[in-house]
Amino acid sequence: MIQVITVEREYGTQGAEYARQLAKHLGWELVDHSLIEEVAQRAKVPAAVAERRDEQLDPWYNKMGRAFWHGSNERATATVEREIFDSTRMTEMTQKVMEEKARAGKCVIVGRGAACALHGIPGCFHVFVYASMSRKIRWFEQAFPAKAHLAEKELLATDRRRAEYVEHFY
Repeated sequence: MIQVITVEREYGTQGAEYARQLAKHLGWELVDHSLIEEVAQRAKVPAAVAERRDEQLDPWYNKMGRAFWHGSNERATATVEREIFDSTRMTEMTQKVMEEKARAGKCVIVGRGAACALHGIPGCFHVFVYASMSRKIRWFEQAFPAKAHLAEKELLATDRRRAEYVEHFY
Protein backbone atom coordinates (compact mmCIF):
# COMPACT_ATOMS: atom_id res chain seq x y z
CA MET A 1 0.00 0.00 0.00
CA ILE A 2 1.29 3.44 -0.93
CA GLN A 3 1.98 5.58 2.15
CA VAL A 4 4.46 8.08 0.71
CA ILE A 5 4.65 9.89 -2.62
CA THR A 6 7.84 11.65 -3.64
CA VAL A 7 7.63 14.38 -6.26
CA GLU A 8 10.80 15.32 -8.11
CA ARG A 9 10.49 17.93 -10.83
CA GLU A 10 12.13 20.01 -13.47
CA TYR A 11 12.29 23.68 -12.59
CA GLY A 12 9.34 25.55 -14.03
CA THR A 13 6.96 22.58 -14.19
CA GLN A 14 5.08 23.67 -11.09
CA GLY A 15 5.80 20.26 -9.60
CA ALA A 16 5.78 21.68 -6.07
CA GLU A 17 2.30 23.08 -6.69
CA TYR A 18 1.22 19.67 -8.01
CA ALA A 19 2.59 18.09 -4.82
CA ARG A 20 0.76 20.64 -2.65
CA GLN A 21 -2.55 19.92 -4.38
CA LEU A 22 -1.94 16.17 -4.20
CA ALA A 23 -1.23 16.30 -0.46
CA LYS A 24 -4.33 18.41 0.10
CA HIS A 25 -6.48 16.03 -1.97
CA LEU A 26 -5.19 13.00 -0.05
CA GLY A 27 -5.31 14.74 3.33
CA TRP A 28 -1.61 13.97 3.79
CA GLU A 29 1.26 16.04 5.13
CA LEU A 30 3.19 18.08 2.56
CA VAL A 31 6.92 17.86 3.23
CA ASP A 32 8.60 20.67 1.34
CA HIS A 33 9.71 23.92 2.97
CA SER A 34 8.77 22.49 6.38
CA LEU A 35 11.66 20.05 5.89
CA ILE A 36 14.17 22.92 5.84
CA GLU A 37 12.64 24.41 8.97
CA GLU A 38 12.77 21.09 10.80
CA VAL A 39 16.41 20.48 9.86
CA ALA A 40 17.32 24.02 10.97
CA GLN A 41 15.62 23.45 14.31
CA ARG A 42 17.40 20.13 14.86
CA ALA A 43 20.76 21.57 13.81
CA LYS A 44 20.17 24.65 15.96
CA VAL A 45 20.90 27.00 13.08
CA PRO A 46 18.76 29.82 11.66
CA ALA A 47 16.31 28.69 8.96
CA ALA A 48 18.02 31.09 6.52
CA VAL A 49 21.31 29.18 6.97
CA ALA A 50 19.60 25.86 6.26
CA GLU A 51 17.81 27.41 3.26
CA ARG A 52 21.16 28.46 1.72
CA ARG A 53 22.48 24.90 2.01
CA ASP A 54 19.32 23.17 0.79
CA GLU A 55 19.92 21.15 -2.40
CA GLN A 56 23.40 22.65 -2.74
CA LEU A 57 26.90 21.27 -3.11
CA ASP A 58 29.67 22.64 -0.92
CA PRO A 59 32.24 24.76 -2.77
CA TRP A 60 35.54 23.09 -3.63
CA TYR A 61 37.42 25.03 -0.94
CA ASN A 62 35.11 23.63 1.78
CA LYS A 63 35.95 20.13 0.59
CA MET A 64 39.67 20.91 0.55
CA GLY A 65 39.51 22.42 4.03
CA ARG A 66 37.66 19.39 5.36
CA ALA A 67 40.16 17.00 3.72
CA PHE A 68 43.06 18.99 5.17
CA TRP A 69 41.47 19.02 8.63
CA HIS A 70 40.85 15.27 8.59
CA GLY A 71 44.34 14.61 7.27
CA SER A 72 46.08 16.54 10.04
CA ASN A 73 47.28 15.14 13.36
CA GLU A 74 44.50 17.00 15.11
CA ARG A 75 41.56 15.14 13.65
CA ALA A 76 38.10 16.52 14.24
CA THR A 77 36.26 14.75 17.00
CA ALA A 78 32.74 13.47 16.39
CA THR A 79 31.45 16.41 18.44
CA VAL A 80 33.21 18.99 16.27
CA GLU A 81 32.07 17.17 13.14
CA ARG A 82 28.42 17.40 14.27
CA GLU A 83 28.82 21.15 14.83
CA ILE A 84 29.87 21.80 11.22
CA PHE A 85 26.76 22.72 9.28
CA ASP A 86 27.61 22.59 5.61
CA SER A 87 25.67 21.22 2.66
CA THR A 88 26.83 17.68 3.42
CA ARG A 89 25.49 17.89 6.97
CA MET A 90 22.30 19.51 5.69
CA THR A 91 21.76 16.61 3.28
CA GLU A 92 22.45 13.99 5.97
CA MET A 93 19.91 15.61 8.27
CA THR A 94 17.40 16.09 5.44
CA GLN A 95 17.64 12.42 4.54
CA LYS A 96 17.08 11.41 8.16
CA VAL A 97 13.97 13.60 8.45
CA MET A 98 12.64 12.28 5.11
CA GLU A 99 13.14 8.70 6.30
CA GLU A 100 11.29 9.45 9.56
CA LYS A 101 8.42 11.05 7.65
CA ALA A 102 8.29 8.11 5.22
CA ARG A 103 8.17 5.58 8.06
CA ALA A 104 5.31 7.56 9.64
CA GLY A 105 3.55 7.54 6.24
CA LYS A 106 0.81 9.61 4.67
CA CYS A 107 3.05 12.32 3.27
CA VAL A 108 4.05 13.86 -0.04
CA ILE A 109 7.75 14.76 -0.13
CA VAL A 110 9.02 17.33 -2.64
CA GLY A 111 12.49 17.26 -4.22
CA ARG A 112 15.83 16.97 -2.44
CA GLY A 113 16.54 13.60 -4.03
CA ALA A 114 13.70 12.02 -2.05
CA ALA A 115 13.18 9.25 -4.60
CA CYS A 116 16.81 8.21 -4.17
CA ALA A 117 16.95 8.82 -0.42
CA LEU A 118 13.87 6.66 0.15
CA HIS A 119 14.75 3.96 -2.38
CA GLY A 120 13.90 0.60 -0.89
CA ILE A 121 11.53 1.87 1.78
CA PRO A 122 8.25 -0.02 1.35
CA GLY A 123 5.14 1.97 0.44
CA CYS A 124 6.89 4.75 -1.49
CA PHE A 125 5.67 5.82 -4.91
CA HIS A 126 7.94 8.14 -6.93
CA VAL A 127 6.78 10.75 -9.45
CA PHE A 128 8.88 12.98 -11.71
CA VAL A 129 7.15 16.00 -13.26
CA TYR A 130 8.29 17.05 -16.76
CA ALA A 131 7.16 19.82 -19.10
CA SER A 132 8.18 21.21 -22.47
CA MET A 133 10.74 24.00 -22.49
CA SER A 134 8.19 26.40 -24.02
CA ARG A 135 5.76 25.71 -21.15
CA LYS A 136 8.47 26.23 -18.53
CA ILE A 137 9.63 29.46 -20.19
CA ARG A 138 6.05 30.73 -20.23
CA TRP A 139 5.75 30.01 -16.49
CA PHE A 140 9.11 31.67 -15.77
CA GLU A 141 8.19 34.81 -17.72
CA GLN A 142 4.96 35.13 -15.74
CA ALA A 143 6.62 34.43 -12.39
CA PHE A 144 9.70 36.62 -12.98
CA PRO A 145 8.84 39.27 -15.59
CA ALA A 146 11.98 41.33 -14.88
CA LYS A 147 14.15 38.29 -15.65
CA ALA A 148 12.14 37.00 -18.61
CA HIS A 149 15.16 37.36 -20.91
CA LEU A 150 17.03 34.86 -18.70
CA ALA A 151 14.29 32.23 -18.62
CA GLU A 152 15.90 29.37 -20.53
CA LYS A 153 19.31 29.96 -18.96
CA GLU A 154 17.84 29.96 -15.41
CA LEU A 155 15.67 26.89 -16.06
CA LEU A 156 18.60 24.88 -17.40
CA ALA A 157 20.99 26.05 -14.68
CA THR A 158 18.58 25.11 -11.89
CA ASP A 159 17.92 21.67 -13.36
CA ARG A 160 21.67 21.12 -13.82
CA ARG A 161 22.36 22.14 -10.19
CA ARG A 162 19.63 19.83 -8.89
CA ALA A 163 20.93 16.92 -10.99
CA GLU A 164 24.48 17.50 -9.73
CA TYR A 165 23.21 17.52 -6.15
CA VAL A 166 21.33 14.22 -6.56
CA GLU A 167 24.23 12.61 -8.42
CA HIS A 168 26.75 13.72 -5.78
CA PHE A 169 24.79 12.61 -2.72
CA TYR A 170 22.89 9.61 -4.06
